[in-house]
Amino acid sequence: MSESKDRLNWCLESAKRMRKIKPSDNLSKEHIEKAKHNLKAADYNVQGHFDDWAVSQSYYAMYHALLAILFKKGFESKNHECTISTVEFLIEAKEINLDMEDLSFIRTTEQMTTKDAKSLREEFQYGTKTDVNKILLTELLQKSKAIVEKVELILSEI
Repeated sequence: MSESKDRLNWCLESAKRMRKIKPSDNLSKEHIEKAKHNLKAADYNVQGHFDDWAVSQSYYAMYHALLAILFKKGFESKNHECTISTVEFLIEAKEINLDMEDLSFIRTTEQMTTKDAKSLREEFQYGTKTDVNKILLTELLQKSKAIVEKVELILSEI
């Protein structure tokens, strides 16, 4: 059994992490709209010099896009790692046409930093730093927008 299948099974062992549900186009649409809302909020906060919050919103834009996939495929996740791992499983099973590099970006932004997007979000959401490297922030916003757009296209094909 593949590692992603093992992680999916672990996630499904507890309803506190994830559960199978009837696929929901409505909840899927609501999550992709939330993703786009978060992207707008990130842009707004960059303009207002609240870069630390833009990091969180960029991460959550991508996260809600992944949740949109899960609801479309019949999963409800309450755990960030389970959400990412389940999308990884769906990519490997060729059930969705998202690049593994896009998913890896959410988990590991190696081209920009040694930290993943989730860790960056946690650093700026829970820490005291407010200044974000402008190059890092620009790349994070651009890639977040591209991933949300890709997911929106994928949803129309499922």
